[in-house]
Amino acid sequence: MMIPLDPMGLPVVNGGGSGGGGGPVGGGVRRSGSDGPMGTSGGMNTISIATIGSSVPFHHQTDDAYRSKLMKNTLRNYAEDETNGEASTCGRILIFLSWVLVVLTMPFSLLVCFKVVQEYERAVIFRLGRLVQGGAKGPGIFFILPCIDAYARVDLRTRTYDVPPQEVLTKDSVTVSVDAVVYYRVSNATVSIANVENAHHSTRLLAQTTLRNTMGTRHLHEILSERMTISGSMQLSLDEATEAWGIKVERVEIKDVRLPVQLQRAMAAEAEAAREARAKVIAAEGEQKASRALREASEVIGDSPAALQLRYLQTLNTISAEKNSTIVFPLPIDILTYFMKSKETFAASHSKAASART
Repeated sequence: MMIPLDPMGLPVVNGGGSGGGGGPVGGGVRRSGSDGPMGTSGGMNTISIATIGSSVPFHHQTDDAYRSKLMKNTLRNYAEDETNGEASTCGRILIFLSWVLVVLTMPFSLLVCFKVVQEYERAVIFRLGRLVQGGAKGPGIFFILPCIDAYARVDLRTRTYDVPPQEVLTKDSVTVSVDAVVYYRVSNATVSIANVENAHHSTRLLAQTTLRNTMGTRHLHEILSERMTISGSMQLSLDEATEAWGIKVERVEIKDVRLPVQLQRAMAAEAEAAREARAKVIAAEGEQKASRALREASEVIGDSPAALQLRYLQTLNTISAEKNSTIVFPLPIDILTYFMKSKETFAASHSKAASART
């Protein structure tokens, strides 16, 4: 392949106008100014390289390194264009031969050429290693050419991944074991095949690392009390990372948080002590309220002596309703008071008589 050079050693392509031309890359190298080697039209000479649909001006330089770089770029453009042209020509020939093979082997070739995918599936077709225009095929019947077409089935249904327990060190230096469930599906069949080797395996590994990273930035009490918030942040992070793989993460749920046995015992003892303290406070408040009620009741009974007798009868009624064989009958307090007053009167009179004798 011979590339003409100008007197300065720069590549020249036929038709070095401002955009067209007769080179394979659709343009060439041109000098503005006069037709002489150095461009004696006055002012600073500029050279523009006409590439595909664009022209980039730059100041004229005579540096050897720059000329070498420009030569390499031009040679690369020529090589790419020739390679694409040869590939397209060879591809057309292979496609034509494949069609000839289909026609010659009719109707047996139809068993190979027609494929069926289910409603929940899509087929990504590669023809001579390149993606076929039109995107993924399906659902239903689609046609492929033998020997030159290859296709991959992609399941669009939602998949579940049970993330194995991950040992995580929380922000407050507590080791916990956390596991979760991730629900995801393929949103773009073509991207999931062309952009990543194994989209499902990559998503699962990313889910494990995301779970560890998310839990490592939280305190223990946040992990135990804010599971929904943590699950939402994990879902957004995973969905953003897997969008380039054609994966849509629909939901993330934290299943269980396992604590060390010693920490469980310490937390249980702390909770038990807190419950006992609350129980004692509640019992003390109850005693206080009961004493106030008894004081009010005693004041009412003291104002009306008959109320005490009525209370005795009510107590007897309650005891007899329980069908007990023994009934305790309370002795009225007033009777004891009468005897106590009589004893005090007798003692006083006896002391007066003794004193009179003396």
